[in-house]
Amino acid sequence: MQLSGKTSVVGIFGDPVEHSLSPRMQNAAIEAGGIDAVYVPFHVTAAQLCDAITGLRAMSLRGVNLTIPHKEAACHLVDELDEQAVLIGAINTIVNEDGHLKGYNTDGIGLLNALQQELGVDVSGLRVLLVGAGGACRAALVALCQARVAWLGIANRTRERSLGLIESLAQKFPGTAFAEYALEASLISEIPEPVDLLINTSAVGLRGEAFGFQVACCVKSGGAVFDMVYGSAPTPLVREARERGLAAANGLGMLSAQGEAAFQLWFGSAPESHVMRQALGMID
Repeated sequence: MQLSGKTSVVGIFGDPVEHSLSPRMQNAAIEAGGIDAVYVPFHVTAAQLCDAITGLRAMSLRGVNLTIPHKEAACHLVDELDEQAVLIGAINTIVNEDGHLKGYNTDGIGLLNALQQELGVDVSGLRVLLVGAGGACRAALVALCQARVAWLGIANRTRERSLGLIESLAQKFPGTAFAEYALEASLISEIPEPVDLLINTSAVGLRGEAFGFQVACCVKSGGAVFDMVYGSAPTPLVREARERGLAAANGLGMLSAQGEAAFQLWFGSAPESHVMRQALGMID
């Protein structure tokens, strides 16, 4: 990689950001595509987000990804939102077109692609439980409802947040039934019947911590668990699910799929499909 004054800069804003594998996979795709660009991680706190996004214009960065905790707040700091981003209310990608910042959300398509590719799951008609109620949950909810899940529950420590999320989106998806629960041990007994698919959209597991109760017990035999959290080893939730005989995958497949979509937004062409997955160690 030869850097010059002509090199385009893209990157990721997050807090924390040191765990991110996006630089590894994006730079691999940039190199494979022969593009004069570089992808850089930026540690940006919530208090710094406004200045950081303003800095995209000042420094002429081509764009950035956004991760925890910036996906919702950044919606109010860009000039324009993609239609899907408006519906979701959160963004994970910004494109800078000559100082005009447009926000997109590639998480939903990334999730659906990962569920199909990693677990062989087609969500149409399924009962799905989402854990967490932040920006990643909003993206998952919209994508799942657009894919016509039959029932969707949200379990979160703050029930008001789950209720607000359901109230803001339920009318847009009349074909899906909604429910909300407290994220605590009583969840297992409160759900009327085990779900087909459980998706962790929260940050629990990012530092190796567990939920404190056997949340995978909410999934029926033969069901599946998808953890958006990823790392060098299986997350506690993935280990728990596999111990129960359930199909389970971490967030690497989603990371790759949403990254491919962001790459295309920045550079105008899709990366070679295998490059990011290979960089993440998912394939040889």
